[in-house]
Amino acid sequence: MSELTHFNEQGRAKMVDVSDKAETIRTAIATSSIIVNETIHAQITEGTNKKGDVFAVAQVAAIMAAKNTSSIIPMCHPIPLTGVDIRFDWAIDVTSNRYEVLIQAEAKTKGVTGVEMEALTAASAAALTIYDMCKAAGKEMIIGPTMLLRKTGGKNGDFERTDA
Repeated sequence: MSELTHFNEQGRAKMVDVSDKAETIRTAIATSSIIVNETIHAQITEGTNKKGDVFAVAQVAAIMAAKNTSSIIPMCHPIPLTGVDIRFDWAIDVTSNRYEVLIQAEAKTKGVTGVEMEALTAASAAALTIYDMCKAAGKEMIIGPTMLLRKTGGKNGDFERTDA
């Protein structure tokens, strides 16, 4: 069994020392979603939400969240992001009256540690922001699942989810 790197000699949590790791280009793509009602779908697509452009605000919130991930995830290293991109798509099934916002967050860096947490945090923040902006039109929204879709770079190599 490999050495547990997140604990010190007293068995207490520590931030892993990454100073000897090689700098590589690293990317991560995460996804989340939020199911909304027909009224919320109309507000978003027609631009009539009283709080403003829902996707524009959610996109800025997601980018800010990615940039601040190490402030809210205790063992996450602060890293210099070289790019963050957020995309929104709709999955609509009118027969079941289901309106789902699909959120995809991509984070990039050139560094010694990965950007999975930044991408996951961005996707989560986008979903939470959509909820916050739309809750007056219905609190029954459902967030998730949230997951890593793909990552590249680093010692452990690439990862691509095959079950999503």
